[in-house]
Amino acid sequence: MISVLIGFALLLLLAWILRGLLHRGLAPERVVETGTPANVGLPYREVRLAANNGKTLSGWYLPPAAPGRAPAVAVLHGWGGNAEMMLPLARPLHDAGFAVLLFDARCHGRSDADSFSSMPRFAEDLAHALDWLAAQPDVDAGRICIVGHSVGAAASLLLASRRDGLAAVVSLAAFAHPRSMMQRWLTAKGLPWQPVGRLILRYVEHVIGHRFDDIAPVTTIGKVRCPTLLVHGSDDATVPAEEASRIYAARGGEHVRLKIIAGGHDDFGSESDIAGEIAEVVQFLQRSAGSSCGGESRAATVGGNRMLDSANIPI
Repeated sequence: MISVLIGFALLLLLAWILRGLLHRGLAPERVVETGTPANVGLPYREVRLAANNGKTLSGWYLPPAAPGRAPAVAVLHGWGGNAEMMLPLARPLHDAGFAVLLFDARCHGRSDADSFSSMPRFAEDLAHALDWLAAQPDVDAGRICIVGHSVGAAASLLLASRRDGLAAVVSLAAFAHPRSMMQRWLTAKGLPWQPVGRLILRYVEHVIGHRFDDIAPVTTIGKVRCPTLLVHGSDDATVPAEEASRIYAARGGEHVRLKIIAGGHDDFGSESDIAGEIAEVVQFLQRSAGSSCGGESRAATVGGNRMLDSANIPI
């Protein structure tokens, strides 16, 4: 009997150790900003946004240059990223007349830590960012757009599938399904999908409180009603470009557009020509900012973009 109890205790200890290793392996790297928008000559103010579980988010708000109530864009980084990594978008958006909010998701940058990070929690944080933007006196609450990268892109589509009133969504390098992302992560770690991967998948679903099939971009895209632009690099080794095509194939209407561009997941162009490369993204947002979800569809194409993301395993 004692040997049975000892064996059971050892199994529990092993399970606890494996759980800890799994959580550490899936956790995003926290990269804290070293610069600010002032480093690139942009006016801004630091803000703290309320989030779930009593946490707060760190952000930079770039008010519109012109007086009056302007359209606005919330910009969300990817897994292991931060607001500073999205700064290449800030100037062209601000110059186009948008108020811009760049912020860190929980467990990222200068935002508060939480028990874990996940794609649905990215979406929760984005919802709080949109609420904050809508409350600003210099923002037109009916003309708020989202730009998200990687996990931030998947979270943007998830939120847009549940929230009316958005003017537009731009998804940069979103994965089609968390399962495919996890399979690639397991392969990189030398772990088999059967049975290890499937068990890990079920455990992660349990921890985050969502089934992957329900939150996958291939599911949520069909419920998004506002103008949506899917942008993906043809040489993306982290999330293959065919995943963007899978998302596009599951769209719910012609208000969704797809543009495959040259470049990879983390580098869609050089810093010197970033403004020119994202010009068409900005034009898409400008054309869409006068409409809200359910409004007239607007077509657009994109030339290119560069985003930075220390992607590990976005879930």
